[in-house]
Amino acid sequence: MKFTELKNSIANGAQSVYLLEGGDAYFRRKGEEMIKEAFLQFPELNFTSFDGETLKGSGITVLVSAVKNYPFMSEKRIIKVTEFYPSDGEFENYLKPLFEDFPQSTILIIINSGAKKGVDLKRKHAVTYVDCSRAEPETVARWAYITLKRAGVSASTAVCESIAAYCLSDMSRVSVEVEKLIAYKSGGTLTQEDVDSLVYKDADYKLYELTNAAARKDFNKFCLIASELTGKNGDEIYILNGLFNYFKNLLTVLTSSDSDAALASALKMKEYGVKKSREQAAATGEKKLSEYVRRIYGLISGVKSGKTTPQSALQTAKNLIFFGGD
Repeated sequence: MKFTELKNSIANGAQSVYLLEGGDAYFRRKGEEMIKEAFLQFPELNFTSFDGETLKGSGITVLVSAVKNYPFMSEKRIIKVTEFYPSDGEFENYLKPLFEDFPQSTILIIINSGAKKGVDLKRKHAVTYVDCSRAEPETVARWAYITLKRAGVSASTAVCESIAAYCLSDMSRVSVEVEKLIAYKSGGTLTQEDVDSLVYKDADYKLYELTNAAARKDFNKFCLIASELTGKNGDEIYILNGLFNYFKNLLTVLTSSDSDAALASALKMKEYGVKKSREQAAATGEKKLSEYVRRIYGLISGVKSGKTTPQSALQTAKNLIFFGGD
């Protein structure tokens, strides 16, 4: 299930094993809090936590024993294990018998970022999988809108969408930024100017803005963003790599006969992004895109080999994109 469905699931009763897995730390943390709030009593007696890194081989029996213990003066005992990626063999030897006859008095919460490989726990018996991947921008913007509204702060859809965009839909960041905005406004209406001045834009979003400025031939905007990136978030190579990947993707989209869906999957983009890239690529043309890719790749290689400085390479790329020169 999606994280947004967890609340309704909890209302229908406890599950035996919850697997909270995905890259959004806010969803993982919030999911744990929701389960504990609903089912945990006397946490000092009925809650135990394990680090999955320490549970290898026969060491998993410690977890199994904890799960089989009875709760004290409560209906449920909760066991949490983080970053737990047992192998197929470890699951078969130690966990499969437990999962097939799981004690009704215990809830096991497995919290994984998905950073490592192991047995596919979400397909195992008794496991309720909660997808904690980053939410779609629309979902994040809606969360921001509702949270602000509950705090007495009104905001337009566009303003909430910009909060999500600036934070790259990372709920951990969005939740912090929204709380900051609520504290700043203390009611009233949140404006785009408020968001622009108070919400810190991730480097990746700034890079997205930079490539859009390049596509629009907005030299002043490009220079302003490049200055911010080199001053706060990264260096010239970061920008050059971003430009190289951007123009390479445009060239791929322009010259490929694949569908938008196939290209979106291959380039790890949204289909809408592929459509916009097709428009930008067509406006630039294959000849220029090929030159940009070749020349910027050469500039990056020149920096890495010590033939030129990062500052000089970025200036050359800027001249190439906006003035067509060296």
